[in-house]
Amino acid sequence: MALLFISCSPDEEVFVNPPEETLLQDRLTLLYGDLEALKLPNSYDLGNIPSDPNNPLTEPKVVLGKLLFHETGLAQNPTKSEGRGTYSCAACHHANAGFQSGMQQGIGEGGFGFGQIGESRTISSDYLPTEIDVQPILSPTILNTAYQDVMLWNGQFGGTKTNTGTENSWTEGTPKAVNHLGFEGLESQAIAGMGVHRLTCDKELLDSMGYIPYFDAAFPDVDETEKYSATYAGLAIAAYERTVLATEAPFQQWLNGNNSAMTEDEMKGAILFFGKANCYACHNGPGLNSTTFHALGMLDFSEDQVFGVVDETIKRGRGGFTLNSDDDYKFKTPTLYNLKDVKFFGHGGSFTSVKEVIDYKNKGIVENSAIGTTNISPLFVPLGLTDEEIDQLTTFIENALHDPDLDRFAPASLPSGNCFPVADNQSKTDMGCN
Repeated sequence: MALLFISCSPDEEVFVNPPEETLLQDRLTLLYGDLEALKLPNSYDLGNIPSDPNNPLTEPKVVLGKLLFHETGLAQNPTKSEGRGTYSCAACHHANAGFQSGMQQGIGEGGFGFGQIGESRTISSDYLPTEIDVQPILSPTILNTAYQDVMLWNGQFGGTKTNTGTENSWTEGTPKAVNHLGFEGLESQAIAGMGVHRLTCDKELLDSMGYIPYFDAAFPDVDETEKYSATYAGLAIAAYERTVLATEAPFQQWLNGNNSAMTEDEMKGAILFFGKANCYACHNGPGLNSTTFHALGMLDFSEDQVFGVVDETIKRGRGGFTLNSDDDYKFKTPTLYNLKDVKFFGHGGSFTSVKEVIDYKNKGIVENSAIGTTNISPLFVPLGLTDEEIDQLTTFIENALHDPDLDRFAPASLPSGNCFPVADNQSKTDMGCN
């Protein structure tokens, strides 16, 4: 820790604590060498955003992906005819909820209503729970996912890097087989998601909605017999997702030289984050996330609190994908940006505030008694934070890591003119979309 001293007289030196800003700068410099290691690139700075070498970022591709991600007109493969044209990728990952769903389980087809941030969405009376397209676990955000090479809580999507050696789990006939295409996680998930979430993409449909020029601009060198497809739609969506970065959060502004961007308490919380609380051990890099998996003993969904049945394989986390018992109950480290926008936390949504999660980690006591101690992360230990320090850390995460303008990543309108991110009748009323 840095110390400063002032001389009050030739014979007297008085030591004083440096201001929080100096302490934070010194701490980050010690950990990372400089502040650059934590800076997010601007969303238009495509050359500095992590990308899949097999899917280079271009502006036309990002523009197309932004539109397709929100396009309810792609919802052409519903289980029931009344679901046609009523959902999109953004149904479970929209800007108003920090690109999560706004509720404990996101619903695509079969959902009814929206509210303000998706919190009012429920099962349509026309659907049985077994007929809806529902997320089996808390919807992870797409925010800052450019800094993760595998996707989903269990990391099952991605055919490179972290998933090297998991090829036996890329089961043919399942969505995981998309990993054989050799793309990273965002690309693999987006391609697989077209089928999983009952979306359709073909030339006739795209032409009817005005998308042909967008595909031609995004993929000028791809043959027309391949271009207008779910695969290339997925590649465009992934390119867009890589640009969804929380660059306007106060912490990012401070890293970029705005010394007044954070309050004193937010500064103190940041010092704890990168120090005593040890949050940075998992939540690292510009996205304050990572492609690491940890078992923290949190509760899973229970069948009396969610829609549908929760698969036991999902509850096993990474182990449910790799089939390695050493990976059981381990889940991927999420970003900590824009958590103030949501009401459920943890892969099972067992917490309802950031402070609850911090208090849980501070106590270091497993809440899910079904999980043995063998796989619990060695980092899950009591932290010794005081009540004041918990409040300061909460303030840093909720406020200094909150980008207030994620709406800039949502289109003003779609070429099709369709409502989005969902378009059932009640949602249209909720959102004022006609």
